[in-house]
Amino acid sequence: MTVTPREMRDAMGCFATGITVITAQDANGRHVGLTANSFNSVSLEPPLVLFSLDRRANCVDAFTLEMAFTVNVLGVEQQAVSNHFASKADDKFADMDFAWQTGDNGCAMLDGAIASFECVTEAVHEGGDHVIIVGRVTHLNQVEDASPLLYFQGRYAALDC
Repeated sequence: MTVTPREMRDAMGCFATGITVITAQDANGRHVGLTANSFNSVSLEPPLVLFSLDRRANCVDAFTLEMAFTVNVLGVEQQAVSNHFASKADDKFADMDFAWQTGDNGCAMLDGAIASFECVTEAVHEGGDHVIIVGRVTHLNQVEDASPLLYFQGRYAALDC
């Protein structure tokens, strides 16, 4: 049996995930970012995380050729931030209504994120139509008692505790 891309996407949609905005700087020092839900922990010692990036993304070079990125985990009130960074806009930092700061690694840290992981790139691996980027966490922040923005079956969701 052959699994189609649509079948794979629909079945993966049954796995609820958090929403992140991952940021970097390109070779010209321009900030780039994208919404992603393919983020997870790899190792606690050393502290490693990974995310998968569609190789057709217009900012793929910033993540595969440069050596730093930041993962911003979005809170339940940040759906507009997720939508903004999920757009096809070339410069997502132009005319942006959301506050952010430059982290120690030079990448954008979004105000209101419930956690942020500043990373240096450890490895880039091939993964079909995506690249898998592994980063070593060099600094992190988190907010206590925060509620995450979730994604489930193609829609935003929130915890109902």
